[in-house]
Amino acid sequence: MSNHLPNEARVIPLRPHGARPAGAPPRQAPPAPAAKEPLWRDLVGDVLRRERLAQERTLKDVADEARISMPYLSEVERGRKEASSEVLAAAAHALGLNLGDLLTRAQGELTRVTSRYPAGSRRGATTSSHDGMCLAA
Repeated sequence: MSNHLPNEARVIPLRPHGARPAGAPPRQAPPAPAAKEPLWRDLVGDVLRRERLAQERTLKDVADEARISMPYLSEVERGRKEASSEVLAAAAHALGLNLGDLLTRAQGELTRVTSRYPAGSRRGATTSSHDGMCLAA
């Protein structure tokens, strides 16, 4: 008789942990993780922060002129918030830019950063292998 409770799952390993089936090729080291492409909000935030610092202006000064809360503008600059086009335009105008200037600079940064990635490391080009089986009742 088993000492398991009636509603308790019982796991029976198919082979000992770490054991390889006979004739299986040796396990290879996992491939290095592919470099992640930057998020648009990070690029736009970087452009806003660089421009603000180049003008030697405070976060409060720009936020007040853009009529955006200072904490929100800080979050946008750090890439923590996905700002609307209205907020981005207001921040850009407060810095003497128009929305097109801001987005063109962010696009240029995206092109510069992503040109460093080898073609095979882009999203979707990686493969994964699974070695195991999952059974559920």
